[in-house]
Amino acid sequence: MKSASNHPSQAHRVGTERPKPSGSVPAGFSVFSRGSVAWFHRLTIEQRVLAGFSLVFVGILIISAISYHNTSILLTNSELDSRSHDLVQLLNSVDAAMSEAEDAHRRYLVTGEASYLESYKKVVKQKPTFTVYLNDLVRESVGQQQRIGLLDRMMDRQLNAESKAIAQFQEGGFRAVKKAAFEGAGKRELGIIHQIITEMDLHERQAIRQRVMESAVGTRNTIVLLGMGALLQLVLLAWVYYLIRHDITERRRVAGELQRRGELLEAANKELEAFSYSISHDLRAPLRHIDGYAGLLRKSAEHSLNHKAARYLQTISDSAKQMGQLIDDLLVFSRMGRQEMLRTDVNLDQVIKNILSDLRLDLQGREISWTIAALPVVQGDPAMLRQVFMNLIANAVKFTSTRPIATIEIGVEHPSSTEIVLFVRDNGVGFDMQYTPKLFGVFQRLHGADEFEGTGIGLANVRRIIHRHGGRTWAEGVPDKGATFYVLLSTGRLDS
Repeated sequence: MKSASNHPSQAHRVGTERPKPSGSVPAGFSVFSRGSVAWFHRLTIEQRVLAGFSLVFVGILIISAISYHNTSILLTNSELDSRSHDLVQLLNSVDAAMSEAEDAHRRYLVTGEASYLESYKKVVKQKPTFTVYLNDLVRESVGQQQRIGLLDRMMDRQLNAESKAIAQFQEGGFRAVKKAAFEGAGKRELGIIHQIITEMDLHERQAIRQRVMESAVGTRNTIVLLGMGALLQLVLLAWVYYLIRHDITERRRVAGELQRRGELLEAANKELEAFSYSISHDLRAPLRHIDGYAGLLRKSAEHSLNHKAARYLQTISDSAKQMGQLIDDLLVFSRMGRQEMLRTDVNLDQVIKNILSDLRLDLQGREISWTIAALPVVQGDPAMLRQVFMNLIANAVKFTSTRPIATIEIGVEHPSSTEIVLFVRDNGVGFDMQYTPKLFGVFQRLHGADEFEGTGIGLANVRRIIHRHGGRTWAEGVPDKGATFYVLLSTGRLDS
């Protein structure tokens, strides 16, 4: 009572504690299960099939190992049973031989007939063989080996006692062995031999029953395991069938969705193309009107316009022409993404020669030092690759116009056996590397229109064309020290 009054809070806690429900699932197990399910759903169908095959394969391996173990036990038990049966049969033979030798020995002592000693002599002769066979049959049982040792000693004692009785009979006749003749010279030893053989026989029969039960259990387990293996294979086949069917259904759904989106995209492309032509026509006409009427206004009011008004009209005309050029470049850029590519051998040496021939008017009055390496034959669209190098070389010519002696190099590098890198290097105005991401964008210019003419779409076309060829582009430059533009192409054939 004192202890209870001293600790009322503990008693209250014990009395009010709620037992945990026996069927509750540990939180860690629940998290693990959810994680396993989430991981499984992230797998592709190939990975799921492979996981299923792996699990079944591991299961079959385990089943095979257990079945092999059970089969080994069955074979071992079968061999031991065979030995046990041989041992029991041999023990019965020994028991019968020793009993027969004892009976025949007593008859000899009573009658003196020498023929009765044949059984005795036979046992004496066979006894070493019996001992060897018995030891061989019980070599794996320590208890039975001990009994065999005792049996061997008792057999020796019986035979020795009978041998002494025979010697006494031959010296003193029946009277000398009268007691032994009626009672038996080795009767006590023979009784012990019967007892030992009975114990050994009982031990072997119990061992046989135990092994039979063990073999039955092993056989039953093996049958169950083989059934489980067959069931696992059926489950795997059903699982693979389900996954394949599910995948085919999903692929059909995706194919239908892609076809629907392809049709929508084709319709959108047609609308975009119609829109592009509409924009081209609808914007060109007003621009031509602006340029034409500005020219007519300048001619009609040529004498009455001051210098400032004439410059305004010229700016209007130039802006209209620049807007027309922007429209043309945008249309080219738009068509470049939809234009179907040809796939053939392109001789870049010939392409460069044709480009330089087309630029001969722009090169008049310029002093340019050209370095052109021997260029390879590549796979691609001739017209598109010609436009790439036309833009790169035209830019090099344009941005070296401030140099008294321009230096332009067209070269090739081989970074690997499947790729080549073509470059155009110049000693022009260059650029700051922090603006590299802007170089290949639409309308992205690093120099003002009053410094160098252009619309800022050429390099965007270069990148789009090279990407369609499976390559990439990049550039390096230093302000007022030149720039280098790189084009990486694959030397293999393009996929259709």
